[in-house]
Amino acid sequence: MAALDRWERRLVAIARVIPYFVLTVTTVLYTIFTTQSVPERWFTYGVVAFGFVWMAWWFTLHPAWHRRPELMAVFIGGMVVFYAVLGMREHWFGAVSYAVYIYASELLRGRWMFVVVALTAGLATLSLFGGYPPPGEEAAFWLLLLVFVVLACTFTYVGHVTTEQSRQRKELLDENEGLHAQLLVQAHEAGVQDERHRMAGEIHDTLAQGLAGIITQLSAATAADWERRVAVAAELARANLAEARRSVHALRPPALDSAALHEALDDVASGWSKHNGVPISVTLTGAVRETHPEVEVALLRTAQEALANVAKHASASRVGLTLSYMEDVVTLDVRDDGVGFDLTAPSDGFGLPAMRHRVHRLSGALFVESEPGAGTAISARVPA
Repeated sequence: MAALDRWERRLVAIARVIPYFVLTVTTVLYTIFTTQSVPERWFTYGVVAFGFVWMAWWFTLHPAWHRRPELMAVFIGGMVVFYAVLGMREHWFGAVSYAVYIYASELLRGRWMFVVVALTAGLATLSLFGGYPPPGEEAAFWLLLLVFVVLACTFTYVGHVTTEQSRQRKELLDENEGLHAQLLVQAHEAGVQDERHRMAGEIHDTLAQGLAGIITQLSAATAADWERRVAVAAELARANLAEARRSVHALRPPALDSAALHEALDDVASGWSKHNGVPISVTLTGAVRETHPEVEVALLRTAQEALANVAKHASASRVGLTLSYMEDVVTLDVRDDGVGFDLTAPSDGFGLPAMRHRVHRLSGALFVESEPGAGTAISARVPA
């Protein structure tokens, strides 16, 4: 693309030089071959000098004027008049018509471009014949005029279309670059936000739940069982310290290091039941299949969060955990027979939002069913 841009800039530079080059070459040829008198020559040289000054002043020295249609209309009109005077004085200047074609294709749009080009082609034909032809040559004149007009309009239109396509291509590239930069910024912001959600969820799933469990054990300690309660609290502290370190480094939970998901859920459920004294049943349905590590982590963390909520709020006597492998989804259900809660009541807890975020990140869905006195059911469904 860079090479094409360089070639395009070179072609534009060449196109800007062509009018001066053509006018110079035709002036040299005129000087060599003309049969005009000395006064007529000096008048012609004056017209040529006017042409150089006109092109330099209106076009070359003031590029900002190119975007002002009213000024460019004056410039193009002056070029047509200049060419008409010069071409009618000597047929050697007929090639100066190329200068008018170039300026018309670059500065004019629509029908005015074709009007100026056709008029210039007509002047070129008159210049070639030295004016309107005498009788007998009229057919050749009109045929040549038709050829000149058709060719001039065709090639000018092709050049105009090429220029417009190049301009649109540049605009599209600039727009794509802007969109690319915007997408990079958005991707960075999304990554930062996602990492914040991940860390918040991990902190909640490890430190917050661990501290809540430790507080529960210590608060329930009595003179008869304080040693057991303290030992359980110390075990929870060590386990959650390890979990916190793994969370900081985005590592898998230790329960999944050497066990499949259903085995890890068994371990989590038995540990939770042991610490909280609430019986729990774990059921596996469907054929066990290999799933993405993020799916396993999300379901394990969802189970841990649901069980932590049961321990803190439900006052349940039984809990059921079901892991279901279906054709294209894996479903985790956690049900308890506790006190339940009102789903319409506002809540400032982090547990349910954290579970929803984990599941939604994997294009899954989280469903919660509960009502006061009727227990709670949480169902997480994610693609297998």
